[in-house]
Amino acid sequence: MYVFTLVQPHSCRYCSELFMWFHQLKRHLLESHNEGTWLTCHICQKKFVYSCDFKTHILRHEGVKPYVCSECPKRFCTSSELKRHQLVHSDIRGFACGLCAKSFRYKQYVVIHFKRCASRLGFSDM
Repeated sequence: MYVFTLVQPHSCRYCSELFMWFHQLKRHLLESHNEGTWLTCHICQKKFVYSCDFKTHILRHEGVKPYVCSECPKRFCTSSELKRHQLVHSDIRGFACGLCAKSFRYKQYVVIHFKRCASRLGFSDM
């Protein structure tokens, strides 16, 4: 189970910015310090840091959805989207608040809860 906290282990080598996830640091390096290369969609001009995200984006323009849910007729562009969707058909709650241990199916919900929980418990800097 993943327990959510506010630890930010990735730091920028040019400034004092800290990031929870490496992809956030990589995007910051591109946007703020011009380090790296953007991948730009020729259809809508959206920019990407990672080639896998760029390729998936192009598939979306083409309407390709090869991953089909075994429980319902929904289709998805990536296996990770299908995997995330399949949680709606299960009772698995793989994300927990690091302050109260309440569990959630999706990371985005534990992030929102964690901030409210921290505020309720008097951790105002979170």
